Amino acid sequence: MSDQPRPEPPPAIAALTRAFALLGKRWNGLVLAALAKGPAGFGQVRERVPGISDRMLADRLHELATAGLLTRTVHPGPPARSQYALTAHGRAFLIPLAALAYWAEDHLPPYAEQRDERDTGRLPPGETQLSRTP
Repeated sequence: MSDQPRPEPPPAIAALTRAFALLGKRWNGLVLAALAKGPAGFGQVRERVPGISDRMLADRLHELATAGLLTRTVHPGPPARSQYALTAHGRAFLIPLAALAYWAEDHLPPYAEQRDERDTGRLPPGETQLSRTP
């Protein structure tokens, strides 16, 4: 083990590290994509992101707003309603997000085909523990 300081990572690596720290979190990219069509209320975003819980959606919306990728506007009630919209920084992310979606379509199998015991702890469909015994 060396006592010498590690060199600083190249700027591109540092930028990617920052980007994936925020956008690599589950749901963040999908929440941003859900707002691509324009401003939406909480319930509309939830409908556009199947499977996300209310608590997780609230956390992700807050995180993305804090990062400056979306805005939250509260409309007085009763009942009070919140509307979310992409900022210029959030809209700028739609270009690489679309490129990522095209890449995934071309190079990754559908998610259901990727799932196996390595990431879920479950066996692939049709397999049993007995069929895996040598």
